[in-house]
Amino acid sequence: MANRLTQIATRTGDNGSTGLGDNTRVSKDSLRVHAMGDVDELNSQIGVLLCEEMPAAVRELLVEVQHQLFNLGGELSIPGFELLKPEAVAMLDAALAQHNAGLPRLQEFILPAGSRAAALAHVCRTVARRAERAVVALDKAEKLNESPRHYLNRLSDLLFVLSRVLNRMNGGDDVYWKSERMARAEPAAG
Repeated sequence: MANRLTQIATRTGDNGSTGLGDNTRVSKDSLRVHAMGDVDELNSQIGVLLCEEMPAAVRELLVEVQHQLFNLGGELSIPGFELLKPEAVAMLDAALAQHNAGLPRLQEFILPAGSRAAALAHVCRTVARRAERAVVALDKAEKLNESPRHYLNRLSDLLFVLSRVLNRMNGGDDVYWKSERMARAEPAAG
């Protein structure tokens, strides 16, 4: 990205268009701008999550994710350019394996709840899924590299796993959905 921002309020977007990194202008409601906005929102939500107490390794991982999301946003802003590398996806795969290894197997769905940090991780997860849907829609209209789609898919999985890690940070646990099926399967107390 060649130009650094020196002036924020340019008024060039008053007509409903915005400039991309290649100096083209597109409508602010284009699929590309939607995808860029969802990735930006995800990065901002992760910033809110980082305000919470968490293990140092999780914090370092999330800060790296923020940098990679900035790369992803940059890639989306420059059609045909690659900034998000496949190695970033591999890093998420390794983090998923590492953090999931210490968690008990799920027997039932969990609610997006528990500690504040875990609940915020779930919010990030849902925004990641929305960003993924926006990237998939853009990819159908304008062919993209695979890494953005793969990265967002893995990141939403990782955020789910991290919500479980964060719930256990101070001796807590997941908040399980009370399904009727599971209630029927449990033996009656007494």
